[in-house]
Amino acid sequence: MTRAPAYPYIRSKDQDCATPARHPVVVVGAGPVGLTAAIDLAIQDVPVLLIDDNDQVSHGSRAICFAKRQLEIFDRLGCGAPMVEKGVVWNLGKVFFDERQIFEFNLLPEAGHHRPAFINLQQYYLEQFLLERLRALQAAGRAVEIRGRNRLVALSPAADGVALTIETPDGPYELAADWLLACDGAASPIRTKLGLDFVGRVFEDNFLIADVVMEETPDMPVERRFWFDPPFNRGQSALLHKQPDNVWRIDLQLGWNIDKAEQSRPENVIPRLRAFLGPDARFELEWVSIYTFQCRRMERFLHGRVIFAGDSAHQVSPFGARGANSGIADVDNLIWKLKLVQKGLAPASLLESYNAERVAAAQENIQHSTRSTDFITPKSEISRIFRDAVLDLAEPYPATRPMVNSGRLSLPTTYEGSPLNGPDSANLPANTRPGAPMMDAPLAQGWLLEALDARFHLISFNCKVEPPSHLHGLDLHHIALQTDADGGDYLRGRYLGTAKAAIYLVRPDQHIAARWENYDATELAQALARAIGREP
Repeated sequence: MTRAPAYPYIRSKDQDCATPARHPVVVVGAGPVGLTAAIDLAIQDVPVLLIDDNDQVSHGSRAICFAKRQLEIFDRLGCGAPMVEKGVVWNLGKVFFDERQIFEFNLLPEAGHHRPAFINLQQYYLEQFLLERLRALQAAGRAVEIRGRNRLVALSPAADGVALTIETPDGPYELAADWLLACDGAASPIRTKLGLDFVGRVFEDNFLIADVVMEETPDMPVERRFWFDPPFNRGQSALLHKQPDNVWRIDLQLGWNIDKAEQSRPENVIPRLRAFLGPDARFELEWVSIYTFQCRRMERFLHGRVIFAGDSAHQVSPFGARGANSGIADVDNLIWKLKLVQKGLAPASLLESYNAERVAAAQENIQHSTRSTDFITPKSEISRIFRDAVLDLAEPYPATRPMVNSGRLSLPTTYEGSPLNGPDSANLPANTRPGAPMMDAPLAQGWLLEALDARFHLISFNCKVEPPSHLHGLDLHHIALQTDADGGDYLRGRYLGTAKAAIYLVRPDQHIAARWENYDATELAQALARAIGREP
C-alpha cells in the first residue's frame, strides 16, 4: 500500500538563490525529536527550517511508551491533549516468572496529577499529531518550514555557522545556518560526517519486536506485562503492551548468534507469536523488527554550531522507555537556551549547560538501562542463579521487589549540580529542589503546569511579593498562589512541606532554578542571571 507523502517535496525559493540562503536554525530529522524542536522554536519566535530525506511519518510503531513528563512538554507545545485522547493510558505493570505473577506495581499511585504515568501511542500517530501542530503554527504565521526529500549530503562548520549542501529530486543546493540541530537518528549522517562516535557498550543479545492486530480479550487488560523465563520463550524474556487500534506490541528475547533476516521472516515470527498468544489466537502481523541492546552516547552533544539531540546523541535499550522520552527532554532543555543566545539575551556559553545537563541525563539513562539489561539477560550462570533467586523471593517478600529490574521506567532527570542552579532552602520538599522538574498539582481552576509557558516564572506560595515584570531583558511572569484556595494539600505537600511560604524561580523548561522562604529582590536578580549563564 502506497501512502501519500505527509510533507511532500516542493521546490523552495532557496534552491534558486544566487547565494546560499541563511537560516537562524536548521533542524535535520523529522522524527519525534526534530518535530518537537521545530515546534518549540516556532512557538518561541525563532525562525526554523526542518529538513528530512523522507517525506512520510514513520512506518511501524517504533517508540510507543511516552511518559508523564513528555506529555507535560507536549501540553506546553499545544499538542498533548490529542495524544492522550488517542493513546492507551496506563499506570499499572505486572511482572511474571515462569507462568506465575510475582507482583504488580503502580507508577502513579498518588492523585493530583493531570497526566498519567504513561500512554502507549504508535510513533506514527505521535509524529502525525506533531506535524499537525507544526502546520497550525505555519497557518498562524509562525516562521517554521518543513521540507521533505531534502537530504543533507555535506556540511562545513565555521565559527559563526554551518554551510550545508542539500540533495533534492531537482538536484543539490546550498544553505547556511547559524545553528544546526542534528536530530537525524542513531545512524546520524551528521555525526559520521564530523568524524564523531559513541562511547559505551553493545550487548550480546537481540530482541524481536512484533506488532500484531487482534481483538482484546479479558485476560489481556491494559497494562505493562513482563515475563522472565516464560514457558513460551524458555530461558529468555518477553514484554507485552497494548496500543491504539487493537495493535499489541510483543517483545521476545532471541539470544545473540542469530540470523536477523531469517528470524524476521513471517514464517518464523508467527510460530513464536502463536506459542505466546495460544493456538486459537486470531491475529494479523503488522510490523516486525529486530534490535540489539546498545547503551552508548557521544562524549559531547555540543560541537561548535552543531548540536546533537535524541538518538543521534545517545542510545539505550528499549526496556524503560528511555529512548524517545530522553530525546524529547533534550530539546525541551535546549530550545529556550538557543532562543536566548540567538536573540542576544544570553551568552553563547549558556549552551554549555545543555551539554552538561543532558550528558549527565544520558549517563543516568545509560546506567539504568545497563542495569536493566544485565538483570534481564544474565551474562553468567552465577548471575542467572542470583537473578532467579531474587524473582522467587519477590512474590512472598515485598522487600525484595525493588531488586527486580524489568526496565526502570523513564523519569525526568533532576539536574543536580547544574551551573544554572541558584539558592535553595533546606526546609522545602526535596522533590522540588533546584534542578528538579516542577510537579503538577490541581488549582482552583485548571492545573499548575498549564499556567507555565516558555518564559521564566516566579511562583509565590502564601506570600505577597512584587517582583519586576522584566529583569535582565527577560519577561518574568509572576504567579501568586494561596494554598487555602489553590490546590490545598497537593501544593503544600509538593512545594511547602513544613514551611509556611515559599518562592520558586522556574526556568522555561519547567525545571526549578532557585527557591526561597522569603523574597529578596537582589537574590532573585542574581539567581536569574545565573540561570541564563551570566555569573552574578
